Amino acid sequence: MAAEELKTGPLEYRTQEGQMGIMGFWIFLGAEVVLFATLFATYAVLFGRTADAPLPSELFEPGIVLIMTFLLLTSSFTCGLAIHEMRRGSVKGLIFWMAITLALGLGFLGFEIYEFVHYAHEGATLQSSAFWSAFFVLAGTHGLHVTLGIGWAILLLIQIKQRGLTNVTSRKFFIISLYWHFLDVIWIFIFTSVYLIGMVI
Repeated sequence: MAAEELKTGPLEYRTQEGQMGIMGFWIFLGAEVVLFATLFATYAVLFGRTADAPLPSELFEPGIVLIMTFLLLTSSFTCGLAIHEMRRGSVKGLIFWMAITLALGLGFLGFEIYEFVHYAHEGATLQSSAFWSAFFVLAGTHGLHVTLGIGWAILLLIQIKQRGLTNVTSRKFFIISLYWHFLDVIWIFIFTSVYLIGMVI
């Protein structure tokens, strides 16, 4: 029965190595949760300590934040479509939707860089105050993770073009999809607890 399930299940789960690799990545995401929980806690403790620097309500722009949110959440949807195509055995579909995902992720990073530069011009930097230090570390760490995810996915796209869809490549793409969805969830918390609250206080 177990052997039959391995033959008929999703490609990334059909080997014990694939199952263990995916389980190991869930454990890694648990460590990432601890990392971001620490950053969120630090931000909460330092919230409002802006010293002589601008207040977040003076700099946070709803339009840009909404665009960034739309880009990242849409990329989560397209990433899901990429995995759906992978499980259908369509390499072209996987590559197409993953490329769309990466384009949306790059758009998110572009707006975030613009945002950071704008804040710096307005006098809000890492050195400006405890609050802005906590903000840049939290948002910057998330942005760094997005950057790493994009680079990782590009390498996987090159690999699948060379090797095709196998147990190994499907497992790697499934794992990168978990990573990408995790970053989207983290962004939802940043959007609500950092930007929304910062705009009204």
